[in-house]
Amino acid sequence: MATVHKIRPVKLIGRKIRQLRRSHNLTQTELSARIGIQQSDLSRMEKGEYRVSLDTLFRILSEFEMSFGEFFDEMARESLSERDLRLVHEFQTLDESTRQEVESLIAEKTRIPARSPSRSAGWSPQEAQEPAERDTLARTR
Repeated sequence: MATVHKIRPVKLIGRKIRQLRRSHNLTQTELSARIGIQQSDLSRMEKGEYRVSLDTLFRILSEFEMSFGEFFDEMARESLSERDLRLVHEFQTLDESTRQEVESLIAEKTRIPARSPSRSAGWSPQEAQEPAERDTLARTR
């Protein structure tokens, strides 16, 4: 089974900024001067070491004539494999009852409590605990 490596959002954003900058043949020095930040800050943002403020992100996107929605839509598409996209599409074509069955199966396989419309309002953190942990907690009350 393949191992899935989760990448922190700050790194994904940084990678996308670097990709945009390079696709426009700009150096870090050139882009940082255009948007009014230090080159070292841009470098750290691209590496995912430094969070990009909304103000800075808007200035970067303005420089590339790209909307906020386009930026994140492209990121989402790039972070999903063709298989992931196919599965999402197929899931969306299912009726509500079948979707709930699939969600229950996934919850069972991943040990995440299944969400149902009737439980969503009354969910408690204790429901997310392993059964043995809940039992121990209940005995100590």
